[in-house]
Amino acid sequence: MTDSAAVKALASEICAHYGRCDVLVNCAGTTRFVAHNDLDGLDDHLIDLILATNVRGPFAMVRALRPLLDKSTQAGGAVVVNITSIAALTAMGSNIMYCASKAALENITKSLARALAPRIRVVSVAPGLADTDFIKSMDQRWRDEQLERTPLKRLAAPDDIAAAIIAIVKHLKYTTGTIIAVDGGRPLS
Repeated sequence: MTDSAAVKALASEICAHYGRCDVLVNCAGTTRFVAHNDLDGLDDHLIDLILATNVRGPFAMVRALRPLLDKSTQAGGAVVVNITSIAALTAMGSNIMYCASKAALENITKSLARALAPRIRVVSVAPGLADTDFIKSMDQRWRDEQLERTPLKRLAAPDDIAAAIIAIVKHLKYTTGTIIAVDGGRPLS
């Protein structure tokens, strides 16, 4: 997502094989845990990597695939789904720049929804803490604390996030420019 030539090559390959793009899910992202009060630990290289991957990357994908999204024959038009995070809302996450990058992507979602309507819908899915390999590698006591802070007392499963994406594509055809939380009620605690 940070290699513009690779993004253009992907768009060309999709065009050659399919001639159109019905759904784009921007789900690549990066982060590293840096305490929010450790400003020096959030070095320029990490800031640039997070912003290039989490913000510029999804925008580059939409820009490269827009002509193919415009050709969608899907009922309701093409759909772009950006995977953000509740960290965009809560400003609590792996580091300050990660939170800011997800907030920026939510803003891009709204701006693109307006700019690309009515042919292309753009929606964000904002998961809470998801039970991924990254999170499973964390200290069990920390994970238990996160469960206690989540009203539904479990972390998001990848299937929960996938179900939200499927709902957006198949059922929420009058939805654009919005953020759908899949967070177990976490911001409520």
